[in-house]
This record gives sequence, C-alpha cells and structure tokens, in this order.
Amino acid sequence: MLVWDRLNAHRAKRTTQFVARAHHLHTFFLPAYAPELNPVEYAWGYLKMNPLANRPAFETQELAALTRRHARALQRNEPLLRSFLRHSPLFLRLT
Repeated sequence: MLVWDRLNAHRAKRTTQFVARAHHLHTFFLPAYAPELNPVEYAWGYLKMNPLANRPAFETQELAALTRRHARALQRNEPLLRSFLRHSPLFLRLT
C-alpha cells in the first residue's frame, strides 16, 4: 500500500502507467490540502524549526548538505519518527 500526496510527479502520466502495471501495489492519495494527514510534513516541520532554525547558509550547496545531514540523523531517531506517525490522525497500525 502506498499513501502519497498530490505532488504533480505522483500524478504524472509516466507514474500512473507504472502503478497500473504494478498489480500488487495499491495507492491512495491524501486530500488536496491536508498537511496534518501527511507524517512527512511533521518531519519537515521538525527539521525547519529545530536543527535548521537560525542556521544561516550562504550557498545552496551548503544548505542542501546541512539539510541532508540532519535528515539522515532524523532517519536514525525511531522514537521521534514514530511520534510523527502517532500525531497524524491517520489510522496506522504501528508495531
């Protein structure tokens, strides 16, 4: 099962053709604007308001590297990631 937002790339012709061929894959779109339903939004919000807040980056590459480093650190923080899922009103079974 794949739940995703309505990003143009997710609705693109090439993507829909791929999904149509993947019979084992069931896709569900989130409503048009419902960031509270998308746990990824909580992750971005956390990154923007915590490790990346008040951290000036004068070059795009510097900002990208800083963001990648903190996002990778977030990947290893399972309790925090689970909190994003629990905070979402989606019904998710966490094991």
